[in-house]
Amino acid sequence: MTEYNDDRKNWLKDPEIREAYDALEPEYSIIRQTIAARMEQNMTQAELAARIGTKQSCIARVESGNANLSIAFLKRIAAGLGKKVTITFS
Repeated sequence: MTEYNDDRKNWLKDPEIREAYDALEPEYSIIRQTIAARMEQNMTQAELAARIGTKQSCIARVESGNANLSIAFLKRIAAGLGKKVTITFS
């Protein structure tokens, strides 16, 4: 993992790569937070899906970054995890 981190630091020195990386940060933040909250509760994707009335494959798509989330669906995920959604502009 150290090699990856070193490579990542070098890649991010390139302004174009850094711009693209920064543009994707909100999506990756949602993914990281969803996975972390689910793991904290020792919950599987299937269990979360059942709680919010969707399929496990839908949760897998969310966690892999292959879903275009609406705020309403994000709120359902948050509620299933006992959380709430907060959106800020910075």
